[in-house]
Amino acid sequence: MNIPQSDKKRIVIIGGGFAGIALANKLRNKNAQVVLIDKHNYHTFQPLLYQVATGGLEAGSIAYPLRKVIQEYEDFYFRLTSVKDIDTKNQKIISEIGDLHYDYLVIATGSKTNYFGNKDIERNAMAMKTIPQSLNIRSLILENFEQAVLTTDQAEKNALMNFVLVGAGPTGVELAGALAEMKKAILQKDYPDLDISKMQINLIQAEDRVLNTMSEKSSAAAERFLTKLGVKTCIGVRVTNYDGRIVTTNANVSFETATVIWTAGVQGAPIAGLNSDALVERVNRIRVNEFNQVKGYDNIFALGDIASMETVEYPRGHPMMAQPAIQQGKLLGENLIKLIKSKPMKPFKYKDKGSMATIGRNLAVVDLPKYHFSGVFAWFVWMIVHLFSLIGFKNKAVVFLNWAYNYIRFDREGRLIIRPYKKRSFVTFTSDEV
Repeated sequence: MNIPQSDKKRIVIIGGGFAGIALANKLRNKNAQVVLIDKHNYHTFQPLLYQVATGGLEAGSIAYPLRKVIQEYEDFYFRLTSVKDIDTKNQKIISEIGDLHYDYLVIATGSKTNYFGNKDIERNAMAMKTIPQSLNIRSLILENFEQAVLTTDQAEKNALMNFVLVGAGPTGVELAGALAEMKKAILQKDYPDLDISKMQINLIQAEDRVLNTMSEKSSAAAERFLTKLGVKTCIGVRVTNYDGRIVTTNANVSFETATVIWTAGVQGAPIAGLNSDALVERVNRIRVNEFNQVKGYDNIFALGDIASMETVEYPRGHPMMAQPAIQQGKLLGENLIKLIKSKPMKPFKYKDKGSMATIGRNLAVVDLPKYHFSGVFAWFVWMIVHLFSLIGFKNKAVVFLNWAYNYIRFDREGRLIIRPYKKRSFVTFTSDEV
């Protein structure tokens, strides 16, 4: 990897997500050589991926170059590659561009979409965990309407304008609301020769309520807002299959659709090489202790979504969200310096700052430790928190200006098919790819 030798301890961080960036910032100009590795050269602000998918923001406004994060850090290096294996015996990682020795290894690889073993759904549904996936969804949404304009078959037209979202967590709820707003204010102007009133947005949730990780008050408010926007919520319904044409469920309800967006769950994205007992197979997360040390290792750590720190309060590990990752990253940065100096480490204690979700214009729900509220004020709180959480002044400014313009004009000018998404045609279409 062409990393210079150093008499300092080498800390290798795999992953430039929330946890990796928080850790990197804490290790800035400390007495250690740090190598940050990621398969992308940018950090993604995942909470706003749905706005890229629906044309509210361009991809560049929620991405930030990893090299720019560390460009003023001493003895700090970035390498663009994927890590394939960990050789724990010889303390080195094996990547696509070569091997690298480590003194301390931090795994912050995040999570990936969980299809729960259903290969048909994995093959035919759309995921939304990365910027390329969000751009694919944006292209497919717009291509569906372009195709609907051309077809004279009403069943085919309806299927192209029927969107099924599986999973009513924050991502599913926010995406459903954004699609509903497109239907209400944008698509009818873009496609005057289509009856946009026939566009359907179906949100399917296997649990007993939407936003089931939030308070019942916020859950009820979110469902009320979704209904107001015209979203059909199917609660307590589990999707059993999707063959590219028909969505089947356990409730004898089916949907004919050209587009299924899967937001029903995530699992860890582990790297091969660790002991089998270090992995929680159910969700592919790595078991860690209160110092984020991987079970069975003293010099390997895991952070964020990939880490399963089982406590009394969180018997299945902390929520796979940004805040646990950021807090773990910050503390581990301090602990690694203590470890290098042979000082005792401080155990991690998660501070729950609350959760929130936006459903649409002036509609959001917020759960704070002592307060739960919804509506316009919650929407402003959501915007402020997300705006200030973005990395880089330019991104903050661009997102703010986009939001202000979209609010005043009730428009989303990012509805561009920059790179067409090639998907095998809906079963009733021709055999050619659209």
